[in-house]
Amino acid sequence: MKPNFQNNNLKIAIQKNGRLTADTLLFLKKAGLEIDTDGQKLYAKCWNYPLDIIFVRDDDIPDFVQNKSVDLGIVGENVLYEKNACVESKMKFNFGLCSLVVAVPRDSQIFNEADFQDKTIATSYPLTVAKYFKEKNIKVTIVKVTGSVELSPALGLSAGIADLSSTGSTLAISDLRTIAKIYDSQAVLISRQDGNIKKIELIKKLIFRFQSVLTAQKYKYVMMNAPKNKLKQIIQIAPGLKSPTISSLAKQDWVSIQTVIEEDVFWEKVSKIKDAGASGIIVLPIEKIIA
Repeated sequence: MKPNFQNNNLKIAIQKNGRLTADTLLFLKKAGLEIDTDGQKLYAKCWNYPLDIIFVRDDDIPDFVQNKSVDLGIVGENVLYEKNACVESKMKFNFGLCSLVVAVPRDSQIFNEADFQDKTIATSYPLTVAKYFKEKNIKVTIVKVTGSVELSPALGLSAGIADLSSTGSTLAISDLRTIAKIYDSQAVLISRQDGNIKKIELIKKLIFRFQSVLTAQKYKYVMMNAPKNKLKQIIQIAPGLKSPTISSLAKQDWVSIQTVIEEDVFWEKVSKIKDAGASGIIVLPIEKIIA
């Protein structure tokens, strides 16, 4: 499929290969975007929205957006912090969660940032790390390493590292321990202000779709049966977005209740609902919520 970039479609740059690629494509699909990709993942067309997807290196995404080669980008905050590009962060996606941490070998005599004074640290984020230690008035020598950063201390290249960590498993495998966290990071949508009224409207509509997916991820849809005399108590526990939907059952003095419960307190509230007398509780995922 030969790309046609001389159209009026929105153009969004996403990571070609990496930790954000699969989650980004899945999120776009959840937002109802039908995407047809070629085998090489260089370019994709959206068939049900005026949107073209460009697959590039994550480091290049902020530059593409800043230079207005594309209208939007989905990239990790870690890349934004390092590139310091002139772009606007529009929203966070709640995937690609990780932290940039400072770590040292388990048997190291370095226990905090101050212990790095006059020592060497290896990282793929030299500008961010240099700024971090400068703000703490700690003099360090930074060695830029683009891959397998965690091997640097074992190879004698550095006293420690600053690298991304999500679960800490890679650090543990390399016998490293964390002594400080520089920042948290996740995938974000970035853009740059453009005077094209049509594209501004398309971006607003696209963000509206994205927000509906993100809102839905915060809730579970719950259906249950309960005695009518327990209705007030159950509504107090799970009031829903505005109010639950209540329907009478064939069984006398019983009702059916449909509501939503926040994901982060789901088990606590379901337990209370059950104790209040609800039964036949059915829980379903929510695809989208249009607020």
